[in-house]
Amino acid sequence: MCADLQNMYMLLKQVNVGLDEMIEELKNHITKLGLEAVSNLQGDNVSIHSHLRPRCPQTHVGVSHQIPQLFVESILEVHRKYNNLIKEVFQNDQRFLGALDKACSAVINHRPSSKLPCRSPELLAKYCDSLLKKSAKGISESEVEDKLSNSITIFKYIDDKDIFQKFYAKMLAKRLIYSQSMSMDSEEAMINKLKQACGYEFTSKLHRMFTDMSVSNDLNAKFTSYLQERSIDLGINFSIYVLQVATYSAGAWPLGQSPVSSFAIPLELEKSVQHFEHFYNNSFSGRKLTWLHHLCNAEIKLGYLKKAYIVTMTTYQMATLLLFESADTLAYRDLRDSTQLSEEQLTKQLQSLVDAKLLCLNSEILGPEATLSLNKAYSNKRTKFKILAVIQKENTQPQEVEQTHTAVDEDRKLYLQAAIVRIMKARKVLRHNTLIQEVINQSKSRFVPSISMIKKCIESLIDKQYIERTPNSADEYSYVA
Repeated sequence: MCADLQNMYMLLKQVNVGLDEMIEELKNHITKLGLEAVSNLQGDNVSIHSHLRPRCPQTHVGVSHQIPQLFVESILEVHRKYNNLIKEVFQNDQRFLGALDKACSAVINHRPSSKLPCRSPELLAKYCDSLLKKSAKGISESEVEDKLSNSITIFKYIDDKDIFQKFYAKMLAKRLIYSQSMSMDSEEAMINKLKQACGYEFTSKLHRMFTDMSVSNDLNAKFTSYLQERSIDLGINFSIYVLQVATYSAGAWPLGQSPVSSFAIPLELEKSVQHFEHFYNNSFSGRKLTWLHHLCNAEIKLGYLKKAYIVTMTTYQMATLLLFESADTLAYRDLRDSTQLSEEQLTKQLQSLVDAKLLCLNSEILGPEATLSLNKAYSNKRTKFKILAVIQKENTQPQEVEQTHTAVDEDRKLYLQAAIVRIMKARKVLRHNTLIQEVINQSKSRFVPSISMIKKCIESLIDKQYIERTPNSADEYSYVA
């Protein structure tokens, strides 16, 4: 078969435009095989080309851990196979390589509907996340490096690189905050690969996340010295991360700028929080600290059982469990009043502690009328373990995926408006179609904007009086100095 193709290539190569049909057939063939390879991958009852959501709110719909891996490896296998074919049979002809690029781009950026976003950026980000986590067992650091290098092949074909960036940043933030990274060297190596592919601007916020972690380590050391100089004993080990929460123009961490719930800090933490705030305000003027307790972890020792256990849990879980210091049984209402957590958050935390068997539910339903008690018969083979199920489940909730896409849309509007203003400031006067084309050219390294979104951004800038329609033509704009 390869010999026949090679002979056909050598024969048609001598004819003017003789290879055009052959190149088109190869492109269509690779596209068809690529779509077949990935379109049937399913996980959690959801095809990778489907955004159907089950009606049951308790079902966490996301992407199966295996789906990103199968998706990436299927695409890479198709790419590798036909890249080798072109090299061996078609003498590495650039026209055939171009057909391969177009086919891979069509497969990777395929959408089942114009109303639905492409899933490839999310899947690739999840694939990288699975490689960079500590939980990636049975794989060496060199293998991780090779797989991440190969993933850049797919990344280069993705049109919506800003969506990948948003998902990747969120996953990187969680790996850093929860100390889940397998290797910081691998993390930095991957960011450098993305920088080589897209430039410094694309990865600047990712780099700043690493900077914040380093600054936080220095800050903790200074805080420790501050306490020692004043002979202050907090009674607990206490460390913090001070992170610049992302807005469009500043900050790097995609964590949201407000807590997810009201929260009454446990008495055991109050002293530490107050001293740190005093230390920080004395060190930096004009800065405001916002405590994101829902992202914090705590390590506590259980001393009421036959053997001692050291458990890592969320701060919300810890605050709930500490209330059982003074009573073995407590009502749901008392727990809510003491922690000040919202109904949604309190129910999540209590359910996780019940699932972990640290608490016993004394009622049929976990709700306002329920009572809970310490499980004094608790036993575990491991004396040191984690209860972070709530965080892990929230990582895959469909709301988070939808929120990410919504955030990307808002970022795109601001990006496009800034691009339009830059272009108009430089050119002063432009016709509509020329402006549209220049905006697309400036944006295509990050995403391919829709014409309708660009038009809305132009109208918005007209309303804000950055640009205006020229008096003699409705199809022309001028910059308002």
